[in-house]
Amino acid sequence: MADEELNVGLLMLIAYRSMEDRIFAALADSGYGGITIAQGRILAQIGADGTRLTELAARTQITKQTAGFLVDQLERGGFVERVPDATDGRARLVRLTARGQEGADFANSIAEQIQTEWSEHLGAGQMRALRKALTRLREITDPYA
Repeated sequence: MADEELNVGLLMLIAYRSMEDRIFAALADSGYGGITIAQGRILAQIGADGTRLTELAARTQITKQTAGFLVDQLERGGFVERVPDATDGRARLVRLTARGQEGADFANSIAEQIQTEWSEHLGAGQMRALRKALTRLREITDPYA
C-alpha cells in the first residue's frame, strides 16, 4: 500500500508511535526505565497542580480501576504522590514528585529533539503548516482543549 493510500489517522499514529518509542527508549537509557507505555500515558496527563484519578482515567480512556492500579505502580516507583484536593476535602489529586517532574522534563526534551529532526526533514515551512493544521484540527477532535 502506497503512503498516499494510508488514511490520515494512521499516518498520525505512525508518527506518534515513533516518537513515543524513542522517548521510552531514551527514558530507559537515562535511569527512568521500568515505566510502561500505559504508565507513561497516565504521567503525560497529570497537570501542574495535580489531577484527579477519575480525570486521568477518562483522558487515557481506561477504567478508574486500571488507572488506580497504574498510579499505584507509579507511586511505588517514586514518580507520583497522592495529595488532598484543596477544592474538595473528599477528593485526592495525583501529582508528580520531583523524580516524576525530572522524568517528564527529560521526556519533553527528547520530544523537542525529535520535532527538530522532523522539521529538518520536512523543512520549516511544512513543519509550521503541519503544526497549524493539527492545531486547527484539535478544535474538533480534542475534548480537553
